[in-house]
Amino acid sequence: MTRTRTIIRGVGGYLPEKVLTNAELATMVDTSDEWIQQRVGIKERHIAAEGQFTSDLAVEAAKKAMAAAGVTPDDIDLIIVATTTADYTFPAAATLVQMKLGMHHGMAFDIQAVCSGFVYALATADSYIKNGLATRALVIGAETFSRLLDWTDRTTCVLFGDGAGAVVVEGVELADDEPERGILASALRSDGHHWDKLYVDGGPSTTGTTGHVHMQGPEVFRHAVGKITDVVYATLEKTGYTVADLDWFVPHQANQRIIEGAGRKLGLPSEKVVMTVALHANTSAASVPLALSVAVADGRIRQGDLVMLEAMGGGFTWGASLIRW
Repeated sequence: MTRTRTIIRGVGGYLPEKVLTNAELATMVDTSDEWIQQRVGIKERHIAAEGQFTSDLAVEAAKKAMAAAGVTPDDIDLIIVATTTADYTFPAAATLVQMKLGMHHGMAFDIQAVCSGFVYALATADSYIKNGLATRALVIGAETFSRLLDWTDRTTCVLFGDGAGAVVVEGVELADDEPERGILASALRSDGHHWDKLYVDGGPSTTGTTGHVHMQGPEVFRHAVGKITDVVYATLEKTGYTVADLDWFVPHQANQRIIEGAGRKLGLPSEKVVMTVALHANTSAASVPLALSVAVADGRIRQGDLVMLEAMGGGFTWGASLIRW
């Protein structure tokens, strides 16, 4: 007997060339490097160039992930892009990525779950693969979040940046006597009653405009730690593992204090928590795969490690995935 498992073959990340430091932000809005670092732990963020779109960032991350996996676009039959900032209202950014990769086959679509989007997309790809609808997928989180910001609002503009991260996942058949690998379990949640705590005040159906990010920061913080730990425990419960079994925790890179608070509540030592928020700020759906790409590239995450991914975003949406690397 065998069992189908979705494994991660390769990881890649991409950040635009332009860097916007806290010191530069302080010349644009009433803030300071000290205030930003103390409040959220961010030092700098990357900003997409003029004429550089979400699909462009996604393609760069996808190319790196495919190179790491040793595959080409011909080997991919599913592309899922998690994004809040697609190039157009339609078509999906994923179809533009498909075009830019020279693909005429397979299927491509977007997922919109804001900061939780990559975790949602990974669980979706896992389901498609296990149900025989795909064999090998590109799962991408990509954002040009800077284009949703009001650069006069210091409560939001200091928090976000642009970037993309991607993984190549594929289905493998494991014999019963083979060690467990791949995505072991996922848990996804949402509660739309909290929509107005973090949202953009615009859209095709309401205003016909893009709008800007609005956030009730203290309320988001108050909910975040509890919801993060809830979904981590729910995922672990499906597998029989405990927090003590985890080798790495790769959370959504929104805010240093939220990440540290979740780690303390879970009882995770800080050396097991991957934190990259200081160097790219909150990149929404891109933040988890960006952090993952850093930890894989520097050798922290190795084959056989037990890795927990987690994210929470506007909606509210939140979710987690447990992976045996």
